[in-house]
Amino acid sequence: MRIAYRLWLDAGGRAFGEGPAALLDLVRTEGSLSKAAGHLGMSYNKAWRTLHAAEQRLGFPLLERQIGGEHGGGSRLSAEGEELLRRYHALKADVERDLGKLYEKHFADWPPPRVGGDSDPGPPRA
Repeated sequence: MRIAYRLWLDAGGRAFGEGPAALLDLVRTEGSLSKAAGHLGMSYNKAWRTLHAAEQRLGFPLLERQIGGEHGGGSRLSAEGEELLRRYHALKADVERDLGKLYEKHFADWPPPRVGGDSDPGPPRA
């Protein structure tokens, strides 16, 4: 048994969580929302809608987009996007650490041995 959770930031609704964070991480390394979406098996349209919805809820841009040009378009994280991503990852690391400690505190000795499991010989045989 293990603890499971989902972490997101709420701003009048779910604003930022694992999906947008994964997209931003990949945009940072790939320089492209299209490439980031492809790495996640997501269409460009869905990736754009995901980040656009986050931007609308948060009230600031996550990406700076460059259209066309000599080397084609691309995207990079805005200053606010970089800071949000840094803080989100730090928060997530703290939550994972603290939840792990709380789980151990409350469930280290749980569950009790299972009836019928390997440690239970079962009913006597006739």
